[in-house]
Amino acid sequence: MNRGFYTIMAAQFFSSLADNALLIAAIALLMEMSSPTWMTPLLKLFFVLSYVLLAPFVGAFADSLPKGRVMFVTNLIKILGCVMMFFSIHPLLSYAMVGFGAAAYSPAKYGILTELLPAEKLVAANGWIEGLTVSSIILGTVMGGALVNPHVSAVLLTLHVPMLNWSPDTPTQAALSVIAGLYIVATIFNLKIPDTGVRYPHQERNPVKLVADFARCNSTLWKDKLGQISLAVTTLFWGAGATLQFIVLKWAEKSLHMPLDKAAILQGVVAVGVAIGAVAAAHFVPLKKSLSVMPMGIIMGLVVMSMTLVHSIWVAYPLLVLIGALSGYFVVPMNALLQHRGHVLMSAGHSIAVQNYNENLSVLTMLVLYAVMVKLNLNVNLVIVMFGVFVSGTMFLVMRKHAANQREHDSLALIGEHKH
Repeated sequence: MNRGFYTIMAAQFFSSLADNALLIAAIALLMEMSSPTWMTPLLKLFFVLSYVLLAPFVGAFADSLPKGRVMFVTNLIKILGCVMMFFSIHPLLSYAMVGFGAAAYSPAKYGILTELLPAEKLVAANGWIEGLTVSSIILGTVMGGALVNPHVSAVLLTLHVPMLNWSPDTPTQAALSVIAGLYIVATIFNLKIPDTGVRYPHQERNPVKLVADFARCNSTLWKDKLGQISLAVTTLFWGAGATLQFIVLKWAEKSLHMPLDKAAILQGVVAVGVAIGAVAAAHFVPLKKSLSVMPMGIIMGLVVMSMTLVHSIWVAYPLLVLIGALSGYFVVPMNALLQHRGHVLMSAGHSIAVQNYNENLSVLTMLVLYAVMVKLNLNVNLVIVMFGVFVSGTMFLVMRKHAANQREHDSLALIGEHKH
């Protein structure tokens, strides 16, 4: 990997670190406001809403400028969202602004990989990017939990910024100040990302034509025999992953009797597993063999259901690591395959925008369903079993579809194909 790739990794790490710390801070803020419990999963819903609504436009934006410059501008939007929360604008609206920046950031972050690296390095690159992203989720979640801890807050409230003659007035302000600093570090790395020299044709600016072009790109990926399988798997993964994030918090509260700052660590434990699975996939699974990992999705759904039997923290840790490892191992090769097919069939930015649209539409749908379950006060163990059955069942249907595709035509021969 070249130096530019490592700069991208550093920028992504600090930006994602801040996103995840901010989520925990926003949850703590909602609790301070005595907001209803069903509002907590809506934080993530408001965050990903931009990925769906802006999908027709962010791909064209990412392809209209050098990707490093796009990442710089969109990171500034994330900082604005953090500042909004600092000035007591409702956490849902503030985190939605961070999501707005993230939605525009993503096509550039992943799109630049296909510009910078050959196809055969995409699985390894995705393994490292996912491994590092997951590391940032671990540290960001743990950091967010630490920042809302009363003892840490007490220390942070004593801080003073001489240049601005300013000190935080509340524990939330103190936490948000640290998180804003992480976003600033990410912005500095964004400025160091090299220009790959790749230029695309003039991007359309008419909103109606952009929506029509996006619809064509979306249709192209879903009709492609490899694209539809990899897109179905990653769409399921991200919807399930976002929901699991909140299920783990609720499960920790009900089954393990843990407060928020301790339960946040369990999210980090899942992320450790994802990092292990992602790095293992990067090492052992070449792009040509990427579809062989699909059975791991079925196993993951079955293992999730065993959470209902666990009431000890020492059993919970290895179980959550295993769940994370299984999910990381099957999603990284599928993500790389999807990027490869998207790059072959269309531009990098448009391909990632289509991927983000489908994945985050899944996130929205599953989070709304989870919020309804919380509103109905369903037992957390019942929710876990329903979740596991859904994941395993959906993966089984995707594998059946791939087998049917193979009987019609050897779609695996398309892996490694050059750009049209």
